Amino acid sequence: MLCEIASGAAGAHVIDSTGMAIAILDAFPVARGHSLVLPKAHRARVEEMGAAECSEVFELARRVAARVSAVHGDSLIAVHNGPRAGQEIPHAHVHIVPRSEGDGAGPIHSMFGGPHSRAPDAELAAELGAIRAA
Repeated sequence: MLCEIASGAAGAHVIDSTGMAIAILDAFPVARGHSLVLPKAHRARVEEMGAAECSEVFELARRVAARVSAVHGDSLIAVHNGPRAGQEIPHAHVHIVPRSEGDGAGPIHSMFGGPHSRAPDAELAAELGAIRAA
């Protein structure tokens, strides 16, 4: 569905757009003002975007976040990058979700149970090496 919206083949409530990105109101919002910013070209994951396209998507997300914040205050900005990360639609997109006290959502660490303890330096060093080598 996002591909159809991005190409103009399907209707949406468009907030703003650029040559490579479009920002829309989410048709199934979890909060008033819930917005999505996505590349116009089909990209399933963030890393499939080129540098210029990625920059344009996230710059548009920054601008839309400022507008949403002007109306609703604080917001969560999130990307679910792949199905195991919670991505339900295989088209990369940035969520901008206004937050309010008592809305039932919490900080990022609350999504993964807890409590969370500091990782040992050796574990962090091994992870750092693996990520840098990839």
